[in-house]
Amino acid sequence: MLGRVRRTGNGHFSHSINSNRNGHVHFIVPLMGVMRYFLTTIISKLQFGFRMNLGGVGQTLLFEGEPDHLVPAASEVLIESNLFRVAGRMIGHSFLHDGPHVTGLSPAVIHVLFNGDPEMATIVVEDCPDLHIRSIIQMLELEELTQEQKDTVSDLSLSWDLPAVTKTNQRWLHNKLLVHAVIGRTMRQIKQLRKGLKDVMLWPLLTSRPDVVPLLFPKMAGMQFVPQMFLDKITWPVEDSDDEDEGLDIECKCRITGFLRVFIETASSDTLAQLLKFWVGWEMLPSELKVEFSGGTFPSSSTCFETLKLPAHYNTYKDFEEALVAAIDSAHTGFGLV
Repeated sequence: MLGRVRRTGNGHFSHSINSNRNGHVHFIVPLMGVMRYFLTTIISKLQFGFRMNLGGVGQTLLFEGEPDHLVPAASEVLIESNLFRVAGRMIGHSFLHDGPHVTGLSPAVIHVLFNGDPEMATIVVEDCPDLHIRSIIQMLELEELTQEQKDTVSDLSLSWDLPAVTKTNQRWLHNKLLVHAVIGRTMRQIKQLRKGLKDVMLWPLLTSRPDVVPLLFPKMAGMQFVPQMFLDKITWPVEDSDDEDEGLDIECKCRITGFLRVFIETASSDTLAQLLKFWVGWEMLPSELKVEFSGGTFPSSSTCFETLKLPAHYNTYKDFEEALVAAIDSAHTGFGLV
């Protein structure tokens, strides 16, 4: 028996099977789990970096800095490769498919991305990802500068076509250096991101509905998971369910579901995010999380159907936890299947 997967006209995927006995059989299968895995992978690359050895480093970051203060990387190789335009397309496609987001961008970068005046952007020193440049700019916050500090600041300002520091321009120079460090050095990257968003026809929505922008670029702090968010979504197995639970008594079912509840209630936000990715294919809560029993050795999942499948042979919480953690750690290699 041979199989082939192709996309149909209505946006679904079809799986055609050729059988020697029955001829050609054609049916539709939902491959949402594959799409979720793909979108999660590309957004993860944007958020945490690509494994591209540029400039002698093993990991190439597109966005640098602290959480909620990320700015595009000031890399000529990335700019000349037009990778930020590609990143804009990736962000737009993921948004249009209700996928994960790039989180933690600097509000100043977002302001300029949507045609805001750089001089009117609210920029804080944490937005400067280069710690050396940041330390120089912070010198201007002092009441009095030593001659050595004045020379250090003046060297930086002159290299950016700004005047040397004086007693009268100290505050003004602080603001100008900060604007250039955060916006001036990333303007070309921001323009490429804007072009990428326009390529996927998302720009008209974003410019006419400013309230959508925080949904496209949420704060990292706003993406934290808490146990109750999971527990409210879970549909627990019922007595007449059709999963592989024949022969399981009610005590066994309660024990395993109890173990899962304890795991969720005691897990950190990062662990919950990993569990969700294993469960449904990405770190976005669906309307429902299903739980079934299975006859396997390790927990597995059907990401297309948002179903977590739990073996019932665990007698202690420690064994259950170790198996579930091992399964979660395998999510990046097999769409949740162990």
